[in-house]
Amino acid sequence: MQRSDGRTPDELRPITFQRGFTEHAQGSVLVSFGRTRVLCTACVQDGVPHFLKGKGRGWVTAEYAMLPSSTHDRKQREKGVRVDGRSVEIQRLIGRSLRAVVDTKALTERTIWIDCDVLQADGGTRTAAISGAWVALHDAVSWMDEKRLLRSWPIRSNLGAVSVGVVEGTPLLDLCYEEDSKAGSDMNLVMTGEGDFVEVQGAAEGAAFSRKELDALIDLGEHGISKIFELQKAALAGDR
Repeated sequence: MQRSDGRTPDELRPITFQRGFTEHAQGSVLVSFGRTRVLCTACVQDGVPHFLKGKGRGWVTAEYAMLPSSTHDRKQREKGVRVDGRSVEIQRLIGRSLRAVVDTKALTERTIWIDCDVLQADGGTRTAAISGAWVALHDAVSWMDEKRLLRSWPIRSNLGAVSVGVVEGTPLLDLCYEEDSKAGSDMNLVMTGEGDFVEVQGAAEGAAFSRKELDALIDLGEHGISKIFELQKAALAGDR
């Protein structure tokens, strides 16, 4: 099929990681997957949740929100403690994905808060958030290392995420909103630098998909995430 932006089925959208986007967070990254843009910040705080107090280990947690103007129609702002179910699902996904590659014992009793705020949405906001959050986390941990707040380097692996789906019978990588809205099946993959899966979220939106299509989607996702790792590495090699 012909994609709306001219990409081949196995091609990512243009991806950038703009580090140091804000001044006050220990790590901040504006990540762009095509027209999807997410601001990911990582802030270090003393102390841990009550269930970890006195255990000598830290914690990594995440919050996710979409700004009112991030979509075509204004999205109502989340107020007070009311957070919609989709945001809760995504922030839990981001948090557990990051914790999968972090040795929390090395953090001592400190919490790293990851905030992912969607500035503009065009599909793949959760996968962009995870990929950008890992870079922001890396910068925050580097700050902790400079301040000698770590027992050892805590990040055990890279972390990246991408969406895949079957649209008009064709497996596609990194779906934009137009493609995602008409996908017969779609999936979000989260992987480590060793090629292990942290999360596989997939469902048929129309007809059930075959094992052959599932294998093709996973292969596409692995290919895309390997490219994301290269882009993360290049971003971290540059100046903030």
